[in-house]
This record gives sequence, structure tokens and C-alpha cells, in this order.
Amino acid sequence: MEAKNQATPLAQSNGPNEQDLPRPPAGRLEELKMKEAELARQLAAIRMEKLAALRSKPLTIGIIGFGRFGQFIARTFAKHGKIVVTSRSDYTDIANGMGATYVPLDDPDSFLEKDLDVIIMAVSILSFESTVKKLVPSLQKYVDKNGKGPLLVDVLSVKEHARDIMLEYLPEECDILCTHPMFGPDSGRNGWNNLNFVYEKTRIDKVVFDPSATVSASETFMDATGGIHSIHEDSEAHLESIDRIERFLSIWEEEGCRMVPMSCKAHDEYAANSQFITHLMGRILGAQGLSMTPIDTKGFESVLQLVDSTTADSFELFYGLYKYNTNSMTTIEQLKAAMDNVVDNLKKLEAEDKEKEKAKSQDTTKILHN
Repeated sequence: MEAKNQATPLAQSNGPNEQDLPRPPAGRLEELKMKEAELARQLAAIRMEKLAALRSKPLTIGIIGFGRFGQFIARTFAKHGKIVVTSRSDYTDIANGMGATYVPLDDPDSFLEKDLDVIIMAVSILSFESTVKKLVPSLQKYVDKNGKGPLLVDVLSVKEHARDIMLEYLPEECDILCTHPMFGPDSGRNGWNNLNFVYEKTRIDKVVFDPSATVSASETFMDATGGIHSIHEDSEAHLESIDRIERFLSIWEEEGCRMVPMSCKAHDEYAANSQFITHLMGRILGAQGLSMTPIDTKGFESVLQLVDSTTADSFELFYGLYKYNTNSMTTIEQLKAAMDNVVDNLKKLEAEDKEKEKAKSQDTTKILHN
């Protein structure tokens, strides 16, 4: 009895009693709910105002490369502006079907004469550099005539390569936005909601951003030479460039994408240990000729799905991920080391088992001899 009586105050000292906890004043919860509803109303109003601003000045978007991915993004962009496409094959009927205009790839001057606000380079990694080089003469002619150029956007799975190529060859009057929609026609077939969209604002109004030295994401930034700039600089061209980029990004945002601002360097470091290794494992497992069995586990079904999803893409894409991401070989070497480590551990345990069996056998022999 005495011990029980002593335990009671000790238990009470571990924390306050429920009746001692502070209680919200009467009506406080209702007040918070009303504030929450008001904030939701304000956000909805801002979104509608933003949509109205976007639709009041729709962009004219050109897409170079009207294959599967180019068609995939064009269908959605067609809801937000005028679309002009160009490609090696004649896609006139498909373009007409989605309200877009088709221009042959061998007539870049006519393509640029459509007064394009944005040009998306929806071509393969391996053909990206040659496509940019072929476009440059017509692009320079357009810039010389108009005094300004369109916003150039890439959608490659490797970012430093795309950044370097565009900065090297494109006229400085052309703004540059490096992007990677982390989805495609299969994963985005039911919409883009909550799918990742990675981007770097690389060059605006002849100023090249240095993302690693950004001072403030909202008001100021540092350029590649260390100069500090305001996004509200007085230059009318600067303001127009900012407005154009924001309008383009708003399309992805309004379609529900999770917007991820990230430097091209950081993207490639992450991608080597996510996208590339996924494709690498899919290709390795696919090369083993794995197939369904009557006793498949859920885990093995996931393995087969990985093989199917990665081998559905061209080997050219896989090679591009390897060749143009400087981190890829490191990922391969780490995978080899990890594989060797796992195999070594298996062999070590196997050797230990053999030693145990040998010792057990020797003990049994001694007992029998005795």
C-alpha cells in the first residue's frame, strides 16, 4: 500500500494533468476556420487573376521536334496559346488535329516568321547540338531584323550539356530557360498534376545567371561575373523577358506541376543517382531476359515493370544519359563496387559455413574414433 501511495506523485511529475493544459478560448477554433476560409478565397481570387493575365496575352510557342514527346506537350500547350511545330517528318494532319500549324524543318525562316515568343527544343540528346547549330543562322537573321529574339527552352534529361550548348551558340539576344519535365507521355497521360518540373532561368536580357550565387530567389540575383541585379531593373527589355518566362512557367504551374527551381549542375548530380541508375538497372535486368513465371512475387512483378518502362525508351536516350552527364560513370563504378561488395559478403559467409561444416565433421570423426 505504501509503495503505491508513493508512486502516485512520481507519475504526476512526468507531465501536466489534462486539466492543467491551456485551453483555447471559446470560439477560437471557429475564428481560425473563418480565417482559413478567407485565405482560401483570396488564393482562389489570385489564381483567377493570374489566369486572366495569362490568357490576356497568350504566348505563341514553337516546338522543334514533333515526335511523341513534342506532340504530348503540344496538346496541353494548345489550351494556353498558339502552337507552331516543325519536324523532319510531315505532321501536318496531326498538327491540324490539335489546332497547331506545321512548318517543314528545312524551312526555319518560315518557322521563325510566325512571331514565336518561345521555342522549345524537343529533340533527342544526341541530336540537340546539331539542331541548335542549324537553327542559329536563321535565328541570327531574325534577331538582326527585329532587334530581339525568342525565349529558347530545352527539355533534355541532361541539363549541363543543354546549358553549355545554348550559351555557346545562341545569339545573346535570345533568353534561355533550361528545363526538365520529370514525366512523359506515359506517366503524364492522365494530366500533369503533382509531377515534377525542374527549371533554371539561365539567361535573361543578355544576363547569364549564376545559380550557385543567387542572393534572393525573389528580388535579386548574381550574374556569372559577380554582378548583382534586380529582377525589377528599369530596362523595358528586361521586364518583357521576365514577363515572358513567367508566362511560360505559369502554363506548367497551372497544369498542376510541382515547380522545382534547380541549377543544371545540381540536376545532373541528382539525375545520375535517380534517373540514370533506374535506366541502367532496367537495361541490365532486361539483358538477362527476365520473364513472368507462374510463381511471381509482387517484388518480381515490380522488377518486370522496371524493365518494361526503361526498355520502352530508345537505347539512344539511354546512351545520351550516359554520354552527356559527367556523373554517369561514377554511378556505374559505384554500382560495380556495390555489386562486388555484396558478392564478396556472400562468398565470405559461404566460406565460413564450409569451415563450420569441416570442424563439425572433424569433431564427429574424433568422437567415433574414441
